[in-house]
Amino acid sequence: MNHYETVFILNPVLSDEQTKETVLKYEKFLTSKGAKFVSKEDWGLKKLAYPIQNKKSGFYYLFEYTVDPNVISDLELEFRRDERFMRYLTVKLDKHAADWAVKRRERSKTKKA
Repeated sequence: MNHYETVFILNPVLSDEQTKETVLKYEKFLTSKGAKFVSKEDWGLKKLAYPIQNKKSGFYYLFEYTVDPNVISDLELEFRRDERFMRYLTVKLDKHAADWAVKRRERSKTKKA
């Protein structure tokens, strides 16, 4: 089981209900494949650095989880098939990146409080 982080951008024309439904669908997909979630973050609607599919903003989400490496190709295939996704990036975290992710989560918790 490797430690991964996936950031994805959803189409901004989706309603709040549709974005929640999409995120939940992929959470269930990963858990059905044996993934254990470490963190899930909703970064909200953000302006893009450059237009993607003629859109200037998108809904950003981050999943941090541990899963078997074979599942990642299945996940990314599902992302490519789903028109609601504008971009996605999955990164395998080493021990230093995982430590940094813990610090980032703690820092974001103190900002929200």
